[in-house]
Amino acid sequence: MSAPLIPIALNADDFAPFGDVIEPRGAPDKLINQGMCGRYHDLARLDFSDGRAGISLFDAKARTLPCIIEMVERHPDGSQAFIPISGTPFLVLVAEDAGGTPVNPRAFVTGPGQSINLHRNIWHGVLWPIGAPGQYAVIDRIGAGGNLEEHWFADPIEVGVPDVARNRRGRPGET
Repeated sequence: MSAPLIPIALNADDFAPFGDVIEPRGAPDKLINQGMCGRYHDLARLDFSDGRAGISLFDAKARTLPCIIEMVERHPDGSQAFIPISGTPFLVLVAEDAGGTPVNPRAFVTGPGQSINLHRNIWHGVLWPIGAPGQYAVIDRIGAGGNLEEHWFADPIEVGVPDVARNRRGRPGET
């Protein structure tokens, strides 16, 4: 097994190749409800080949770090957004694709007020609430046919504990 993959704080720039970070940034786009509510408009690109967008609730058991990731999955027919209801931070593991195989994994940990939208066909780990159970609203494709591909690693990925002294790439020594 190679050196552990060290998660970094979720941020829009580093996460952009994989999806959208959903969080308020700056001033609201507009005020609504008699000026009592700020609207941050259109924060994620939902994308479905067919079917429709659906909202489901996921009730996930607590997990810990460090951990071993044996499998990732992707959804070729639609994006998938995870919005924490309970406020529990979660691990976000994503990987690039090379001819149908996940490569160059990255790991992030969400902060308070952050949600994610995984773009269509992005390899990602399973829902991984850190330290406490978590409930999440999930917006994804509802439709006929399968929308799931799994990849089981011959050499599982070790994910370490976040370390603020590490650089943004998440591995020691990388720039």
